Amino acid sequence: FSVLLSSTPRGARLARLLAADQLREWELPVEAASHVVAELAANAVTHGRVPGRSFRLTLYVVGGTLRIEVTDTRSDRRPEPRKPGADAESGRGLLLVEALADRWGVAEERFPRKTVWAELRFPS
Repeated sequence: FSVLLSSTPRGARLARLLAADQLREWELPVEAASHVVAELAANAVTHGRVPGRSFRLTLYVVGGTLRIEVTDTRSDRRPEPRKPGADAESGRGLLLVEALADRWGVAEERFPRKTVWAELRFPS
Protein backbone atom coordinates (compact mmCIF):
# COMPACT_ATOMS: atom_id res chain seq x y z
CA PHE A 1 0.00 0.00 0.00
CA SER A 2 1.45 3.36 -0.96
CA VAL A 3 -0.10 6.81 -1.15
CA LEU A 4 1.15 10.35 -1.71
CA LEU A 5 -0.33 12.90 0.72
CA SER A 6 -0.14 16.66 1.16
CA SER A 7 2.33 17.91 3.77
CA THR A 8 -0.43 19.41 5.89
CA PRO A 9 -2.12 18.44 9.17
CA ARG A 10 -5.00 17.14 7.06
CA GLY A 11 -2.57 14.92 5.10
CA ALA A 12 -1.16 13.54 8.36
CA ARG A 13 -4.66 12.71 9.66
CA LEU A 14 -5.54 11.10 6.34
CA ALA A 15 -2.37 8.95 6.54
CA ARG A 16 -3.52 7.53 9.88
CA LEU A 17 -7.06 6.88 8.64
CA LEU A 18 -5.96 5.25 5.38
CA ALA A 19 -3.41 3.10 7.21
CA ALA A 20 -6.04 1.92 9.70
CA ASP A 21 -8.40 1.01 6.84
CA GLN A 22 -5.65 -0.90 5.04
CA LEU A 23 -4.62 -2.78 8.19
CA ARG A 24 -8.24 -3.80 8.80
CA GLU A 25 -8.43 -5.03 5.20
CA TRP A 26 -5.27 -7.09 5.79
CA GLU A 27 -6.80 -8.29 9.09
CA LEU A 28 -3.88 -6.97 11.14
CA PRO A 29 -4.00 -5.26 14.55
CA VAL A 30 -4.64 -1.56 14.03
CA GLU A 31 -3.98 0.34 17.24
CA ALA A 32 -0.18 0.31 17.66
CA ALA A 33 0.50 0.64 13.93
CA SER A 34 -1.91 3.55 13.51
CA HIS A 35 -0.19 5.39 16.38
CA VAL A 36 3.18 4.87 14.69
CA VAL A 37 1.79 6.10 11.35
CA ALA A 38 0.29 9.15 13.08
CA GLU A 39 3.61 10.08 14.70
CA LEU A 40 5.73 9.55 11.59
CA ALA A 41 3.25 11.43 9.39
CA ALA A 42 3.04 14.30 11.91
CA ASN A 43 6.84 14.51 11.93
CA ALA A 44 6.93 14.56 8.12
CA VAL A 45 4.43 17.42 8.07
CA THR A 46 6.03 19.36 10.93
CA HIS A 47 9.75 18.79 10.40
CA GLY A 48 10.05 17.44 6.86
CA ARG A 49 7.74 19.83 5.07
CA VAL A 50 8.85 21.70 1.99
CA PRO A 51 6.13 23.98 0.57
CA GLY A 52 4.55 22.40 -2.48
CA ARG A 53 6.00 18.94 -1.76
CA SER A 54 4.05 15.95 -0.53
CA PHE A 55 5.04 13.02 1.66
CA ARG A 56 4.55 9.32 0.92
CA LEU A 57 3.14 6.66 3.23
CA THR A 58 4.02 3.06 2.37
CA LEU A 59 2.90 -0.07 4.23
CA TYR A 60 3.86 -3.63 3.46
CA VAL A 61 3.96 -6.96 5.21
CA VAL A 62 6.70 -9.56 4.94
CA GLY A 63 6.10 -12.68 6.97
CA GLY A 64 4.78 -11.54 10.33
CA THR A 65 6.27 -8.04 10.13
CA LEU A 66 4.52 -4.84 9.11
CA ARG A 67 6.87 -2.17 7.74
CA ILE A 68 5.70 1.43 7.83
CA GLU A 69 7.61 3.98 5.77
CA VAL A 70 7.08 7.74 5.60
CA THR A 71 9.15 9.57 3.00
CA ASP A 72 9.53 13.35 2.95
CA THR A 73 11.73 15.84 1.12
CA ARG A 74 13.91 17.13 3.97
CA SER A 75 16.92 14.84 4.16
CA ASP A 76 18.80 17.58 6.02
CA ARG A 77 16.53 17.13 9.08
CA ARG A 78 17.02 13.67 10.57
CA PRO A 79 14.70 12.66 13.39
CA GLU A 80 16.33 12.26 16.79
CA PRO A 81 14.50 11.05 19.89
CA ARG A 82 14.78 13.52 22.75
CA LYS A 83 13.67 13.66 26.34
CA PRO A 84 11.31 16.61 26.67
CA GLY A 85 10.76 18.35 29.97
CA ALA A 86 7.79 17.30 32.08
CA ASP A 87 5.85 20.41 31.10
CA ALA A 88 6.72 20.26 27.35
CA GLU A 89 3.73 20.03 25.04
CA SER A 90 5.57 18.18 22.25
CA GLY A 91 8.67 16.12 21.58
CA ARG A 92 7.43 12.68 22.60
CA GLY A 93 6.53 11.27 19.17
CA LEU A 94 9.69 9.29 18.53
CA LEU A 95 9.68 7.99 22.10
CA LEU A 96 6.23 6.58 21.34
CA VAL A 97 7.51 5.06 18.08
CA GLU A 98 10.42 3.48 19.99
CA ALA A 99 7.99 2.02 22.54
CA LEU A 100 5.53 0.59 19.98
CA ALA A 101 7.84 -0.57 17.17
CA ASP A 102 10.21 -3.51 17.27
CA ARG A 103 12.71 -1.53 15.18
CA TRP A 104 12.81 1.87 13.53
CA GLY A 105 15.31 3.97 11.65
CA VAL A 106 16.03 6.45 8.90
CA ALA A 107 17.13 5.71 5.36
CA GLU A 108 18.62 8.51 3.33
CA GLU A 109 17.74 8.40 -0.31
CA ARG A 110 18.64 10.41 -3.35
CA PHE A 111 18.73 14.03 -2.33
CA PRO A 112 16.52 15.54 -1.04
CA ARG A 113 14.51 12.60 0.34
CA LYS A 114 14.63 10.56 3.52
CA THR A 115 12.46 7.70 4.70
CA VAL A 116 11.67 7.13 8.35
CA TRP A 117 10.59 3.54 8.86
CA ALA A 118 9.28 1.38 11.66
CA GLU A 119 8.63 -2.36 11.87
CA LEU A 120 6.04 -4.08 14.03
CA ARG A 121 5.99 -7.86 14.39
CA PHE A 122 2.67 -9.64 14.74
CA PRO A 123 2.05 -13.13 16.05
CA SER A 124 1.28 -15.64 13.29
